[in-house]
Amino acid sequence: MSRAEDIFEKLIYFGEDALDEFIRYRQTEELFMDFKQASSTGKHGWSLSPDDRRNLAKCISGFGNSEGGVIVWGVECSRDMDIGDVAKAKVKVGNVHRFMSWVESAISGCTIPSHNKVRNHIICEDANGDGYLATYIPKSEVAPLMTTVGNTMYIRSGSNNVPAPYAVIAGMFGRRPQPNVALKLENRTLEVVENDDEDILYPKTIDTPPQKYVKIGFDVHCLNDSNVIARELYLTCTTDKTGGEYNRVRFSDYNMTANMLGLEGHLNLITKPELRLPPRGMMKFAHIEMMLSEFIEDDLEVNGVIGADGAMPKSFRIFGAKNNLRSYVAKVLRTEDAAEMLINEFFREFLKEME
Repeated sequence: MSRAEDIFEKLIYFGEDALDEFIRYRQTEELFMDFKQASSTGKHGWSLSPDDRRNLAKCISGFGNSEGGVIVWGVECSRDMDIGDVAKAKVKVGNVHRFMSWVESAISGCTIPSHNKVRNHIICEDANGDGYLATYIPKSEVAPLMTTVGNTMYIRSGSNNVPAPYAVIAGMFGRRPQPNVALKLENRTLEVVENDDEDILYPKTIDTPPQKYVKIGFDVHCLNDSNVIARELYLTCTTDKTGGEYNRVRFSDYNMTANMLGLEGHLNLITKPELRLPPRGMMKFAHIEMMLSEFIEDDLEVNGVIGADGAMPKSFRIFGAKNNLRSYVAKVLRTEDAAEMLINEFFREFLKEME
């Protein structure tokens, strides 16, 4: 998940609390975020005011030609001589649903070519329909983007959208679109298995073997979230810690890829030369299975990274401190809660996705 998408998701999940936090900690406008006050009131017809449209166009061009970003509509900034523009106060957008419709109507006409992946989300609204809006602008796959207002190409520099220098524009025109891969962990399952089952790990001849195991499984998928073909896709996964000697992490089902021999606990996969993943296509890399007993003596740590030729790698980490992991396994073994709720809790508590 990119930094811009992470900010957008935070605004979705935490709503107005996220805005209050920005103000409380004097959040600065930065490479991935811009604060704007909305001036559109309907006086200019059923569309954005010239100022709002100009700001939207500059941000779509600037963020789209850079690494993406988020506009937060409804926050006033003040100038700090040391750190720049900081969030000062909330200023609600009047009739925020109407304002969002105006923004969405304006997006396609703000730049050439248009950016078709811009998303909007109402952060919150009051009883009068006033509130705050977030506009997420991902990195453009068809850069460079030129504004239709002023015919200028912008890039993000610090907390500002600035006209792109000639050398930067020349580089953009010469740059071929690159694939963008997204990590998907699918088919998540959880079950409690007996040591007598076919998945037996330890014979009964050893002293006090675990009688039950928590079996967690999931598939690692790769999505080509771009408009170009992805080639030479890869997955590297490392089991650094398993939670102790009575626990296991196992890999399987990677027939579509070449497995390069590595150290124990390492999975190194790369697709065969003839395999190409089309735009919006998805492929399965491997199945990962974790067998966790009640005897948790160490942390659990699994690190992975997926990518493709020319694409930005995406990393994930499953980490459970031994005390938290021990509590989770004990809860699963004693509870009768639905498996779906328990597996969601596992990934919510122990999974971290990052760039």
